[in-house]
Amino acid sequence: METVAGTVTHDPSPGAGGRQGGPLIVTEDTELLDDLLRLCAAAGATPEVHHGVPERRGSWEAAPLVLVGDDAARRVRGAVRRRGVVLVGRDQDDSGVWRRAVEIGAEHVLMLPDGEQWLVDRIADVAEGVGRPALTVGVIGGRGGAGASTLACALAVTSAREGVRTLLVDADPLGGGLDVLLGGETAEGLRWPAFASSRGRVGGGALEESLPELHALRVLSWDRGDRIAVPPQAVRAVLAAARRRGGTVVVDLPRRIDDGVAEVLTQLDVGVLVVPAELRAVAAAGRVASAVGMVLRDLRVAVRGPYPPGLDDREVARLLGLPLVGEVPAEPGLSRPDDATAPPGAAPRGPLARFCKEFWERALVETGTA
Repeated sequence: METVAGTVTHDPSPGAGGRQGGPLIVTEDTELLDDLLRLCAAAGATPEVHHGVPERRGSWEAAPLVLVGDDAARRVRGAVRRRGVVLVGRDQDDSGVWRRAVEIGAEHVLMLPDGEQWLVDRIADVAEGVGRPALTVGVIGGRGGAGASTLACALAVTSAREGVRTLLVDADPLGGGLDVLLGGETAEGLRWPAFASSRGRVGGGALEESLPELHALRVLSWDRGDRIAVPPQAVRAVLAAARRRGGTVVVDLPRRIDDGVAEVLTQLDVGVLVVPAELRAVAAAGRVASAVGMVLRDLRVAVRGPYPPGLDDREVARLLGLPLVGEVPAEPGLSRPDDATAPPGAAPRGPLARFCKEFWERALVETGTA
């Protein structure tokens, strides 16, 4: 065990995914119970409450999380040892709490009120059934008009078509809105400005259900209002919630790196830099790669033709010093998205969809998420 912010804790083990229900609370301390019920409500969980080990067979063992009040430690001493037991107290100066934690096999010792935020997060984790986080890919243009937004949309559409839970995030407030590119600018659902005041933890399920659903995927885009930024802490909370839902998250990134974009970069697994095969574009992309690479370790390049003499996709990758994803194929939805009648990558047998499918197959293997 290790001490973290006044608690003794192990990292929680990932669940299998899907909602698991609320925790089991064991206490006779009415004030402590009121606090624990309040924290469960904040986490969106409905607990089961007992004064001692539940008489109903299997309740103790089956609960995703057990919160034992320090007053009840003696009454649960003989219970079956299991993971996910938290001993909750108030007296920071009571050294005996550590002995009682060992006696009941608690994995965590938490003191209120200092540990409230940690406990809310932990309750929400088990209520949501947190499993493997989403494979998160960011797409950024090496220069303006490189086709990054269209490729991001195509990757998301392809992922959703394979039956994977998919969220497409528009991180470029000046890009006009990815919902427009997908033909869903009037679709009901929340946009970025609605999350500007988000702090702490955002519920993953609530986030997903609040967003527009277009082409079997969820989209977090910008509206057509005046707001062009949200605080970095809101970006952090929203993207973390999206990742907890699993599946894939695709982020369309702007070419500038501000505090909000830096928050996104820290949560990416893979970055794709889209670069047209032009010497000027390669020079511009080098500057972008330098800035992004300060935060993101795994940055790769995808090259768009046509190619001038002496330049091909491998040479572009070599000049940038980045791994090559491949050549982004020419397709009307990529080169002229405003004229497209269907979203990029919508044709399953089209060259762009095939490129995206191969990308996902490789990325799943290379990141160990297959």
